[in-house]
Amino acid sequence: DIEGKVGHRWYWWVFQSPSVIHYVLDPTRSADVPIAELAEAQGGIVSCDRYSAYKKFVRLHTTFVLAFCWAHQRRDFLELANSYPDLSPWAMTWVDAIADLYHQNGLRLQADPDSVEYAAHHARLQQAVHDLATRRDEALADPRLAFPAAQVLHSMQNHWSGLTVFVEHPWVPMDNNVAERSVRISVVGRKNFYGSGSAWSGQLAATLYSLLMTVKLWGINPRMWLTAYLQACAENGNQPPVDLRPYLP
Repeated sequence: DIEGKVGHRWYWWVFQSPSVIHYVLDPTRSADVPIAELAEAQGGIVSCDRYSAYKKFVRLHTTFVLAFCWAHQRRDFLELANSYPDLSPWAMTWVDAIADLYHQNGLRLQADPDSVEYAAHHARLQQAVHDLATRRDEALADPRLAFPAAQVLHSMQNHWSGLTVFVEHPWVPMDNNVAERSVRISVVGRKNFYGSGSAWSGQLAATLYSLLMTVKLWGINPRMWLTAYLQACAENGNQPPVDLRPYLP
């Protein structure tokens, strides 16, 4: 039992960069988790969904910027289409518009950043984003707009600055799907071995997932890497090797 904690549910967080995947098991979903994990970072861009803890984090740490996920925004329109069949044609036009943003951004990323082609794709992407914002505001100004549709557009409007971070920062992905896929491995594990039955085993799982998924991110076979490392430990009297450089990227 953990003092102050009610129930047995814990939360699985993932922090992922181009070179590291770091998992955190914590009793809460509060902003205290990103605050603690990013305490030594000076600032940057955080690709995430619209969860309130991230918003609180950037209010307290103004050198960070949130880049909100277009996949979640797209999902809002798909859910609207499924829940309100009469609004489905309208909602799907927005899904198509978001698909076009992905397409335009993909063309930009394929081009050489110093090329004329890149500049042209960048300009087209900027125009597509501008047109989408104009279309959104015009729709919201229409008194005939159905309330469920207005809710989705208001959410888009409220999160617009975060949704458009990728435009002027091309290295920022349009969604956080990569991190969400990294979370799924723990879901598969929970189905296979029913998760962790104690806090210490959960923390051990988080450490091992972080280690092995990072190794996999480097393009190294985790089984081969772990075998080589444990063999080195055995040859060093069951102690970690003095020189860890061969096991680092």
